[in-house]
Amino acid sequence: MLHPAALALPLALLAGCDADETLRSYGGADKTWQLVELNGAAFANTATLTFPAKHKLAGNSPCNRFSATLDVPYPWFNVTQVVSTKMACPALAQEMAFFDALSTASISEVLGDTMIVSNTDGLMMVFNAVD
Repeated sequence: MLHPAALALPLALLAGCDADETLRSYGGADKTWQLVELNGAAFANTATLTFPAKHKLAGNSPCNRFSATLDVPYPWFNVTQVVSTKMACPALAQEMAFFDALSTASISEVLGDTMIVSNTDGLMMVFNAVD
């Protein structure tokens, strides 16, 4: 007969295999991140990101709310399965620029209350943590 401790170790190891290694666990959680700069220019409208749960990304774009999946390990950044409301507004061009940038981003870095999301082609999104 197996000792109960012999069963506990494999279960603990399995639980560790499902750890959240995304940006959320490396400084992204418990904050709302507001886009302040896109490719060197101040972002004129409001766009935010949050990391509400493991492998989840949500936020507000200039016109709509959205959610998405983020399931690559930090520092990588790859947004998939984006779902958004479909309201129109005068800032639709800024919204498209925001979503285009999110979809092409591939790396992230959290430095205290600043988060930088970028790619090797020159994309640079700068977010600040807000209350």
